[in-house]
Amino acid sequence: MTASRVENTLFITLMAIVSFVFLYMMLPFIYPLFWAGIIASLFNPLYHSLQRRWNVASCNAALVLLLILLIIILPAVLIGSVLLNESIQIYQSISADPSSIQKATQGFIKALTHQPYLAKMNIKQSFWVEKIAEMTKNIVNYIFVYLTSLTQNTIVFLVKFIIMFYALFFFIRDGEHIFNAIMDLFSLGQGREKVLFEHFITAAKSTLKVTVIIGGLQGSLGGLIFYITGMEGSLIWGGLMIFAAIIPAVGCSIIWAPAGILMLLTGHVREGVIILLFGTFVISMVDTLLRPILIGKDVQLHTLVIFLSSLGGIALFGFSGFVIGPIIASLLMAILEMYNELYRKDILSVPSDTPGGSA
Repeated sequence: MTASRVENTLFITLMAIVSFVFLYMMLPFIYPLFWAGIIASLFNPLYHSLQRRWNVASCNAALVLLLILLIIILPAVLIGSVLLNESIQIYQSISADPSSIQKATQGFIKALTHQPYLAKMNIKQSFWVEKIAEMTKNIVNYIFVYLTSLTQNTIVFLVKFIIMFYALFFFIRDGEHIFNAIMDLFSLGQGREKVLFEHFITAAKSTLKVTVIIGGLQGSLGGLIFYITGMEGSLIWGGLMIFAAIIPAVGCSIIWAPAGILMLLTGHVREGVIILLFGTFVISMVDTLLRPILIGKDVQLHTLVIFLSSLGGIALFGFSGFVIGPIIASLLMAILEMYNELYRKDILSVPSDTPGGSA
């Protein structure tokens, strides 16, 4: 083995070790950096517009950062604090009167047994009252444990938020230089890296656009109808509908449909009918009409692929997975398309066996 080959092997080994250690060291900050990059890409056109008027990079980045703070972060913090306070109030009200769970369960089972078709099933009230009350208590305890862990992890969340906010400034100001450096380092040839990056940004923008606009509208409408019909915790259910809107097709129906049925079974027929009709013809129509317009031709993914990638992303990556899942699916489709084009090119470049050029 020549000396130069030994040196190259040692250099590549050292580079691999240092890179692995660096990436492992950065692992706790992956999600803050990911969200910083996504948010920066959303506001990149505004930054470049300011740069064309006033060529002061740091000041323009600071202005964009201030705008992000005012229109995204502060409202999100306020809404989150309101939802948290209402969750705690509901938990405290249930904890203060544990018998209310059993009373509500008994009323629910009693309403079921009076239904003509269900009465023939000989439902044992005592058994189901005990089981449903036990399940409800477990859900309440889970909420309490979650709120407790959320409070305990506030410092960790604040640290990650500060990292995200700090990195956001540099991603806004230097994002183009960072992107060019990465593309030079991991060049795939024929501009493929640029195509993949465009798919990455497009999928992220479309997913967030759908979540913010459709989720915001559906959550607001759901919270409003729950409030009008007198459903307890209407603000919380409306907030949950915002996040449920990330799931295509099913979306918010997993919240308003059970709520309407529960109202019907507990004797609140008018309120239940209002919720079901409003959910079917208003809330669901928001998704049906707006989702194709907002996603449209941006992301060339089938609805089923978006649905499965969103659920799979959430299962694998947690909350951030509703964006990461569709991004990975979009990148896969782009890579398969590149492979298909390359494969066809190789087939066409194979010389024919016959002198005339025909196979």
